Amino acid sequence: MKVLVLNGSPKGKYSITLQTSLFLEKKFPEHEFRFLNVGQQIKTYEKDFSGAADAITGADLVIFSYPVYTFIAPSQLHRFIELLKASGLDLSGKFVTQITTSKHFYDVTAHKYIQENCQDLGMKFIKGLSADMDDLLTENGRKAAKEFFDYVCWCVKNDIYEIIPKRAAAPAHLPVGEVPSSGDEKSGDVVIVTDCGKDDKQLNDMINRFRAVLKHKSRIVNISEYPFHGGCLGCFNCAVSEKCVYKDGFDDFLRSSIQTADAIIYAFSIKDHTMGSVFKMYDDRQFCNGHRTVTMGKPTGYLISGNYPAETNLQMIIEGRSEVGGNFLAGTACDEINPDAEIDRLAARVDYAITNKYGQPRNFYGVGGMKIFRDLIWLMRGMMKADHRFYRKHGIYDFPQKKRGTVLKMYLVGALLSSPKLKARLGNKMNEGMIAPYRKVLDK
Repeated sequence: MKVLVLNGSPKGKYSITLQTSLFLEKKFPEHEFRFLNVGQQIKTYEKDFSGAADAITGADLVIFSYPVYTFIAPSQLHRFIELLKASGLDLSGKFVTQITTSKHFYDVTAHKYIQENCQDLGMKFIKGLSADMDDLLTENGRKAAKEFFDYVCWCVKNDIYEIIPKRAAAPAHLPVGEVPSSGDEKSGDVVIVTDCGKDDKQLNDMINRFRAVLKHKSRIVNISEYPFHGGCLGCFNCAVSEKCVYKDGFDDFLRSSIQTADAIIYAFSIKDHTMGSVFKMYDDRQFCNGHRTVTMGKPTGYLISGNYPAETNLQMIIEGRSEVGGNFLAGTACDEINPDAEIDRLAARVDYAITNKYGQPRNFYGVGGMKIFRDLIWLMRGMMKADHRFYRKHGIYDFPQKKRGTVLKMYLVGALLSSPKLKARLGNKMNEGMIAPYRKVLDK
């Protein structure tokens, strides 16, 4: 086969993810591999996409290769996919798969993002390889990579690929009603972060209504107007200094103009199953804060124009972002069903959360995500010094081996359960003992 590897890493040839594809090239010399550093050279492809178009057209198999950045792929690869879909290339029937490396923090949402966009193009998608960053350095990791490509070759030969049912056509956007006037004097500070253009009347109307019914002062930050010098490079310059290598001032702007607000609302129109490449650049560039949940406790919410009910992967990303960040998700108001009522409810919940400082315990998305970060930062604490200080200060290093008393109790319980005689003698006393601490709480 002619295999085209689209390297979405901004690091180009220094990408860790790319090394897996280079390994496969050596292991499978009967196939012809070609590599395009689309992430590193995204500005070039914005000017002239013809080289990429020719390479993709001539390939039998396309492999998207990228590190997972902030729940999905790097913003540079987002932009490449926008260019690919806008090119008008007929890719129907062409086989495609993906290879990622990460610490498995929401690699599932990243893979789903690539799959959905490839299937939009009519491509035959083969389930990809999600590897740990260090897998290729181990015998098992190399074995898994080889077996993955054996499977891909078998799928191509036998015309086997993932099939998902076609989505129903998106309903027409329901218009937003007349914006109510409010004579009440407002206080506080709610920031609305958006990439909304002047010609996007629907999203502008949603923002205007939200601002009118919200009982707090609000302001708009339009990130499409911010002079970004580029997307996150994954260079780790900020790991110690907390300063981004770019000189566009975004790190200071983020901390002084957005993170200081009482609540953060995101407003966007759905593009290619996500918030779009501009928002992805904004998200990735927040890595100047490392893995620190610096806005925890702040409510967040979303104003979304588009068929959000059909975007299950985007729903997971939005909930996961809030849960990992320790933010109360006040709601997602979209324009598919009664946008006025949804916007009004979102504004009411934001007001309640700010006024009452309301939050909720993290669910699986948040607890699981933070445990991955906890272990990662503990190992990398010599380099990620700012993260390490933050994690120590906020008690995030909650390793189970520290709970020695609980461990000893479980050994005792295990010994009791292992003895049929003791177990019979205890009867229901074990259950009573388990709920005894909770009864004390109820008695108080």
